[in-house]
Amino acid sequence: MHLFPFTAIYAQDDFKLALTLCMIDPALGGVLALGDKGTGKTTTVRGLSHLMQRTLPDFPFVNLPIGATEDRVLGTVKLDTLINQKKIEIQQGLLASAHQGILYIDEVNLLNDYLMDILLDAAASGGYYLERDAVSHWFESKFCLVGTMNPEEGELRPQLLDRFGLSVTVHTPMDRTDRMQIVSRRLSFDTDPAAFLQEHTAAEQQLAERIAAARTQLKRVTYDDSIQTVIADTCIKHKVEGLRADILLLKAARAYAAFHHQPAVTAEDVHKVMPFVLSHRSKNYSSSQNPRQQREQQSPRDEKEGDTIRIKMN
Repeated sequence: MHLFPFTAIYAQDDFKLALTLCMIDPALGGVLALGDKGTGKTTTVRGLSHLMQRTLPDFPFVNLPIGATEDRVLGTVKLDTLINQKKIEIQQGLLASAHQGILYIDEVNLLNDYLMDILLDAAASGGYYLERDAVSHWFESKFCLVGTMNPEEGELRPQLLDRFGLSVTVHTPMDRTDRMQIVSRRLSFDTDPAAFLQEHTAAEQQLAERIAAARTQLKRVTYDDSIQTVIADTCIKHKVEGLRADILLLKAARAYAAFHHQPAVTAEDVHKVMPFVLSHRSKNYSSSQNPRQQREQQSPRDEKEGDTIRIKMN
């Protein structure tokens, strides 16, 4: 099965960067992508999972259907084994299958609140207990939760919204050049997938290795009191409830620094990831962004260097 390359996704730099940061530091708590249908959100997530398999061959991608039952999500006792062999055998659920990978939910706002609470708790704690009659079994379940939704079809409860570490808004491109480039790439892929994939092989491998290096470097990235001051002042200014935003801002900035091979977090790193952390936690954040930040978010481009494509994420 051919999947559209992650590095070939055009005009979605914010979404791609947020996903990349979560690959570098899974403790960020995943990404919520809000936006129009038909903007390539699912294609982008699937492309990322395939890219990660270049350095982590067993990297799982699990798609959780909206109509999934509790047993399908958490796991269950195999009744046929219990009846025929008189022994207990556990069939793991989707949450356990997503361990060390991506758990993807399209139209996440339509998932029932009970299952949503369970999977968010599992994402935060790194696992969960399956409780069935006399069975109590612990499953490791550390994953990057990626949810996509169209706000026009219903919203998430504020408590659930806050549990997503990062959030981005994916707009339908309104620039003619962008739309033409997206259509051209899609048509090239559909016409000859093998040739299109070969064209992007070098860029895919380069990005996969860069993410792997950043994962290794992450714990060595330092920060000083001035960075924490910037973060605390920002969260106070935007009246963010709780301290989750402070923690996530520091984690995201550290991952961003590691991605760019920096030994320490800078204030610029904090400002770059700020929209991802605050846009769904502060009602007054979007209107307070400065013009430079708005231009950066509205003008995503890929840059070509030689025969490879480099994602512009800085």
